[in-house]
Amino acid sequence: MPLWKSARRTSLVSHGSTDVPGNHIGQALQLTTFGESHGAALGAVIDGLPAGLPVDLSKLQRELDRRRPGRLPGGTGRQEPDKAEILSGVFQDQTLGTPVAVIIRNVDARPEDYDALKTVYRPGHGDRSTELKYGRRDHRGGGRSSGRETAARVIGGYFAGLVLPEACQVQAWIDQLGPFQSAGDGPLGAYGLRGVDDAEVEAWLLRLKAQGESVGALLRCRVHHCPPGLGEPVFDKLKADLAKAVMSIGAVTSFAYGLGADFGSSFGQTVTAEPAHFGGIEGGISTGDPINLSLTVRPPSTVGENAKAGRHDPCIAPRVLPVVEAMVRFVLADHYLRQRALDTGAVAP
Repeated sequence: MPLWKSARRTSLVSHGSTDVPGNHIGQALQLTTFGESHGAALGAVIDGLPAGLPVDLSKLQRELDRRRPGRLPGGTGRQEPDKAEILSGVFQDQTLGTPVAVIIRNVDARPEDYDALKTVYRPGHGDRSTELKYGRRDHRGGGRSSGRETAARVIGGYFAGLVLPEACQVQAWIDQLGPFQSAGDGPLGAYGLRGVDDAEVEAWLLRLKAQGESVGALLRCRVHHCPPGLGEPVFDKLKADLAKAVMSIGAVTSFAYGLGADFGSSFGQTVTAEPAHFGGIEGGISTGDPINLSLTVRPPSTVGENAKAGRHDPCIAPRVLPVVEAMVRFVLADHYLRQRALDTGAVAP
């Protein structure tokens, strides 16, 4: 690391900043993720969970399975079981109130697939910027910048969901992927689109992959029965914290709630006539109405011959869905615990 960077980091730490590494999120409920794409394991530490929450390892595994590589035809060929191992904070299937640590081990890493990327900077990826920041980088799948880091977020999202009232449900889906458009509230398919034939999507993605091409997607997320009163009125607005959490997902390039960008071409009398236009958040605080979010996921940066030679997804949107849900749940749970503390003077489930 360049000397000036080391000195700056030492100075920040000595002045009491704990946010320098940028590997954690949350206040009352905190999530720290660790690990690289081709390291021994990845994992999450969740701190601030109340004691006595019921933990179902099979449900956690189902969430991880939705994101894991190799699940869908047309995606990456990497086969990872992503089996969750709980190291601490859970006893007799209940949280202890102490930090929960969970890891998943990497078992199908083939770093030689990335040899061609040792001297290649993929536009839009973290290759060049990581090297500029640290003076070195792990080219094997992007290291810490890899989408594989998001498995740890799914772990955090599962435990965050234990904090929220049971009625509060978060669901994300793909609104548009290439030529495919979701059909209203139709059934959710394996690729995350509503009312679209999975076989057609699969065939199209396989053709795309054979061409060494990739594609982005438009995603939507809805929160049903969100508790009212979540969020702070100034800097910790719920919309701001949701934006940070969702935009921190590496592939996400835009975020909006309610009417989003359409507010820019709207008239006040039209907008204020329908509360849903505000996406369930007013003044930065949840109203109890459904929260409607939208975001875009960029096309994967590994394209052309590099994509044909390695194990890469032509579209990562289907695997991003559980990550979006996890980050939204985590923000809601953090604010829920903060609001409970404000209401009762103590953090309680």
